[in-house]
Amino acid sequence: MSNLINTLKWRYATKKFDATKKISNEDLETLKEAIRLSASSYGLQPYKVFIIENPEVRAKLQPVSWGQSQIVDASHLVVFANIIDFDASQIDAFLNNIVATRQIPMETIAGYGDFMKNTLGALPADVRNNWTSKQTYIALGNLLSAAAELKIDATPMEGFEAEKVNEILGLKELGLNAAVFAALGYRHEEDATQHYAKVRKSNEELFINL
Repeated sequence: MSNLINTLKWRYATKKFDATKKISNEDLETLKEAIRLSASSYGLQPYKVFIIENPEVRAKLQPVSWGQSQIVDASHLVVFANIIDFDASQIDAFLNNIVATRQIPMETIAGYGDFMKNTLGALPADVRNNWTSKQTYIALGNLLSAAAELKIDATPMEGFEAEKVNEILGLKELGLNAAVFAALGYRHEEDATQHYAKVRKSNEELFINL
């Protein structure tokens, strides 16, 4: 456990990446698997994840991302996009995946499927869209921890204009919305932020035992 805590102490939101250093294919696959294995509500994973390397695409994204250098200098840019208007069809796809993966009859999980459809279907569209957006942050957390374990720097980013990002990436046509970014790569030696002491609330201030 001490290794985990030391790893989390090592990571920080990198402000300046070394654009000459790239993540290996092997490490990238590990990070993707960490995202794929992330927890999500009902296990539905109501989002898509874009791994963007193309420099031309990232150059278009930078101006609508507050001009932040991480967008273009990081090795990879990850865009978590939540599904808009999540409906019964996605639940049916999930149920079919359960049947195929666990080799069980559909009728054994039909009740569970109906429960999800009734529960989520009763939510107003804006509430349901907010719910799918929240799920991306769970996957983001997994990615940050996995990257730190590999000594890969990661910066979670909310500083962007979602509508313009959606337009650049064609997300609306796919029924998606840009929820949160993560820039991945390796810190530049000139990034002074890496030397700052980590500032967090004390245990006494943060935790409440009942």
